Amino acid sequence: MKTVFFDIQPYEKTFFESFKDEAFEKIYIKEPIDEHYEVNSQIGEAQILSVFITSTLTKEVLSKFANLKFILTRSVGFSHIDLNYCKEHNIFVFNTPHYGDSTVAEFTFGILLSVIRNIEKGAQGIKKDKIEMEKCTGIELFNKTMGVIGAGSIGKNVLDIAKGFKMKTLAYDPYPSGDYNFCPLEDLIKNSDVISINSPLTKDNYHLVNKQTISKMKDGVIIVNAARGEIIDTEALLDGLLSKKIAYAALDVVECEEILCSENKNCTKLDNIKENCLEKFYLNQKLLTLPNVIITPHMAYNTKEATQRILNMTKENMASCLNFDSNTGAKNLVLL
Repeated sequence: MKTVFFDIQPYEKTFFESFKDEAFEKIYIKEPIDEHYEVNSQIGEAQILSVFITSTLTKEVLSKFANLKFILTRSVGFSHIDLNYCKEHNIFVFNTPHYGDSTVAEFTFGILLSVIRNIEKGAQGIKKDKIEMEKCTGIELFNKTMGVIGAGSIGKNVLDIAKGFKMKTLAYDPYPSGDYNFCPLEDLIKNSDVISINSPLTKDNYHLVNKQTISKMKDGVIIVNAARGEIIDTEALLDGLLSKKIAYAALDVVECEEILCSENKNCTKLDNIKENCLEKFYLNQKLLTLPNVIITPHMAYNTKEATQRILNMTKENMASCLNFDSNTGAKNLVLL
């Protein structure tokens, strides 16, 4: 089966080349794929596409692959894939669930502590021999209330870690499970000192954090997002920070993050930015200037252990494609 890997890193190519299977003809492409990518005849014959979250598989992109049968996303989330198109055209989608349940939760506290304790400022002060201790004064997590929006596998790990800091916890999830302090979303928003977003992006939670919800939060609330940037309305977030309604923001994801995260040094040229991302580009640039904001390049997943789990599961998913039966399904199959 012709298998095309997009947004492939050298270590990933080494892994997939290490197992020889004549059933797969593998093609590796460093760049992600989106509507601007020119699909040639060789790539267009692919039966399997393997992508990362930086690719965007819209119906316009997918329609260029007449023989496509499977999509293997090397991620938990699949909001970058047009599932309706896949369902209509009998294209089956596999993901890599649970690879980073603890990984992302650990990072959530990493960026949270970095911004509220001014760790980066202190470290830079040492390097520059210019220590300004008064500017490094932070706040504690002890005895504060952590509210987690999206108490799935990652969110539950965040709640467990919060208890280790002797924080009080609140949780919201549309499908609550487990022995956690679940409450309505409105109660969580009103009563949390720290709000951590750990939910997948759905049509129902786009801009869940907006001007209205922020107005109901505590004064001096702290917002952490290691999920998907589109869950937060960037303009509302910026307004909340400038008005000091929001004390700190720790963001591993932002809207239109490909502009910030691309390795292509020309990515910030205005003629290379999608029209719908221009406004987000300017708002994100403003966020980057604020001393009470930390933004990282969607790296919460990125540990040696987690990336190895992604590779192992993707290999398993490739094997599932060979003898796939739509009537019985397969492990890691996304239900369309």
